[in-house]
Amino acid sequence: QVQLVESGGDLVQAGGSLRLSCAASGSVFSIDDMGWYRQTPGKERELVALVPEGGVAIYADFVKGRFTVSRDITKNTVDLQMNSLQPEDTGVYYCRADGVSAPAQIYPTTVWGRGTQVTVSS
Repeated sequence: QVQLVESGGDLVQAGGSLRLSCAASGSVFSIDDMGWYRQTPGKERELVALVPEGGVAIYADFVKGRFTVSRDITKNTVDLQMNSLQPEDTGVYYCRADGVSAPAQIYPTTVWGRGTQVTVSS
């Protein structure tokens, strides 16, 4: 079974930077999209950034040029470099993979990571 393992969440001061990493474990044939979502206090989970297979990265408007997503298709990893972090960026950040094809699967699936906590202090 494919799992996504995230790392890099931490406590940082406003204006600081963090780099989140996500790697798919298990045998994988292919993944369509990989990216990052977040859930901030009192809000629904929302897209931060994702990279379609062979496509251009997509960012949420609130990223405003502060974050950069990068994906290694050969390693099934996706990273999120976050700069100029603000207190409103505080939340749990989740890695997600869509269209995951793997052995013993009949249909492609969506896989979520367990999340990593990002806390930005003012």
